[in-house]
Amino acid sequence: MTAAPLPEPIPTGSSGDGWQYCAQGHKHWGLYGAAGLLVRSGELVLLQHRALWSHHGGTWGIPGGARHFGESAEAAARREAAEESELDTGPLVETARFVDDHGGWSYTTVVVCAAEALPVAIRGGESVEFSWFPAAALGTPGGPELHPGFAASWPRVSTL
Repeated sequence: MTAAPLPEPIPTGSSGDGWQYCAQGHKHWGLYGAAGLLVRSGELVLLQHRALWSHHGGTWGIPGGARHFGESAEAAARREAAEESELDTGPLVETARFVDDHGGWSYTTVVVCAAEALPVAIRGGESVEFSWFPAAALGTPGGPELHPGFAASWPRVSTL
């Protein structure tokens, strides 16, 4: 009996763009999971106003997206932030991270610290704008309408 040939290995860096189902049956973006960059400057948090055409468009969240095959969460979060904004991610120092594990799919929030809350311009078509908000205003009545995934993780992430 001849063994079936092994599938070709997926090369490192292969795009992770695509939908994936987790163990809970939810549909998520990112074949290999996803990651986002939460930028803090003192008590302020940088948020992305998501383009209307995007998943949960019109809500506010952090820049992020699908991880490529073999890509670390930090590298993916920085790459996505650079693709979606003109934020210089190089000097930002990681201070914490939070993994929201859904079983077979996860979203990693990489928390970084910025020395100043400088204006951030958009890049590409996934953002309407970027704006700094007081962390205390997030998830409160009158605060920005948050992306549901970010809203669910904010109580844990806000303490990092």
